Amino acid sequence: MGEQRDKVTIYPIGGLGEIGLNCLYIETNDTGILIDCGLMFPDTFHYGVDVVIPRLDFIVSKKDKLKAIILTHGHEDHIGAIPWLLRDINVPIYGSQFTLALVENKVRDLGISNYKELVLNRVVPRDKITIGDIKVTFFEVCHSIIQGYALGIETPVGKIVHSGDFKIDRNPLGGHKTDLEGIKEFSKNGVMLLMSDSTNVELDGFALTEREVKATLECIFKESQGRILITLFSSHIQRIQEIFDLTKKLNRKMAVSGHSLESNIEIARKLGVLKIDDEYLCSVEDLHKLKDNEIVLLVTGSQGEPMSALTRLAEGTHRQLRIHEGDTVIMSSRFIPGNTKAITSVINKLYKLGAEVLYEKVQEVHASGHAHREELRLMLETVKPKFFIPIHGEYRHLVKHRKVAIEAGVAPERALVIEDGTPITFFKDGIRFEEAFPANVILVDGKGVGDVGTTILKERQLLADEGLVIVVLVLNNKTGEIVMGPKIQSKGFIFEQEYFHIIEEAENIVKEIFEKSGKISKSNLKKKIKNSLRKYFRRTLERDPVVIPLIIGV
Repeated sequence: MGEQRDKVTIYPIGGLGEIGLNCLYIETNDTGILIDCGLMFPDTFHYGVDVVIPRLDFIVSKKDKLKAIILTHGHEDHIGAIPWLLRDINVPIYGSQFTLALVENKVRDLGISNYKELVLNRVVPRDKITIGDIKVTFFEVCHSIIQGYALGIETPVGKIVHSGDFKIDRNPLGGHKTDLEGIKEFSKNGVMLLMSDSTNVELDGFALTEREVKATLECIFKESQGRILITLFSSHIQRIQEIFDLTKKLNRKMAVSGHSLESNIEIARKLGVLKIDDEYLCSVEDLHKLKDNEIVLLVTGSQGEPMSALTRLAEGTHRQLRIHEGDTVIMSSRFIPGNTKAITSVINKLYKLGAEVLYEKVQEVHASGHAHREELRLMLETVKPKFFIPIHGEYRHLVKHRKVAIEAGVAPERALVIEDGTPITFFKDGIRFEEAFPANVILVDGKGVGDVGTTILKERQLLADEGLVIVVLVLNNKTGEIVMGPKIQSKGFIFEQEYFHIIEEAENIVKEIFEKSGKISKSNLKKKIKNSLRKYFRRTLERDPVVIPLIIGV
């Protein structure tokens, strides 16, 4: 046999074709590394589902080669699925101090039994680690969470740059920058492949900077005569620091309401990456001792989440707080697609209660953490890759980012749009597309992982759209005669008192079916009842509820 040919294969498991679910496996002949393992929040058609995670069984099938998990940063769409993966795999995890603290907190909260055995390796900017025949260098990037990294990956067949989530702040606040100098130095002898964040490729120019956001917030703080309520992503420690600095500067006090905010602030303070003086903090219980113009209230609920502090305030159900006439509410985050209706509902309710609401569309109170088109072009021009694969985006984002790469000098045949489940192998002298692998998602509902599939979702959709009809029929086991019933109950189908004649007729249909069926099995009797009632309801009401016959023998 000849010597094994050097190669590296890219396996996109999530994040190429959707926003979120970011997960990428890279494998050489000897070594495998996993870059991120994130989740995605359910869509409107995922009735009852808590979160969506990548296809973990593919990663588990690679456990003999998998040597490390590399985390670019601590957002849920990059670390959220790790607790489920760690039930089957325990390899060293590399990331920044804050990212690893978030992972440890998440794993502990979800009750993963082996979390104390985790090997968490903290890395700092420009650190280089060696994992088998792969070397990884960590480059600081500016994003909407602190301590995020781009990765410089050295493999036997060439260098790869993975951008992580980034933007290029030309005038960074508090030292939160993207290390283009380090990335340029890493790339100077040639980069085989760049994989780059595509989220904001449709937006021209450069993203708004944090310095501009802070200036806007300071103007709002100075003009506000009442309480200031701010909601934002709970992991945005840099902006929380900005808000506290303004609170202190303008002699107000800050209170916090919401578990995720309280938890992340506690973690960040313990690590020393969030500087907050206790004298400028106030408990929610003690707010009544302060005047309205002395208060800043930081709350959860930037996406209109049903149980969040801001939503409960808008609905008047918060146990400790109420909206006051003259409150200024600042929504310092973007509207995630799919959440717009919930968010605007909260905004309308806040206005009804007398608050003024400021958000991204009406004032510069949020800066995206993702690069706009010119920043993406600048990354391409810095790296000058031979090949380019756009990542982190829906399909249209990937296609548009490919066009930017071609404009920046990448050969069209080397700018490759691939999706989840479509691996590609790189050699020193070429590439090869590999056979696709299953990359469909797994739905998590409570303690159930993967047990909710298409059939269950269809049933839930039917229940949501058409309702439920339960038919109860009690039979004597010896004689086969009806002891009780048929009795019909409607749940989410019709108002029984208004449509009593429909219910009566349906019960008569069941009785007639029983009388004409003779001695048939209970399962066949159930099928007849179900089919006949569905036909009846479609004919009379043009509705098609879920029909469940319950035949009980006594």
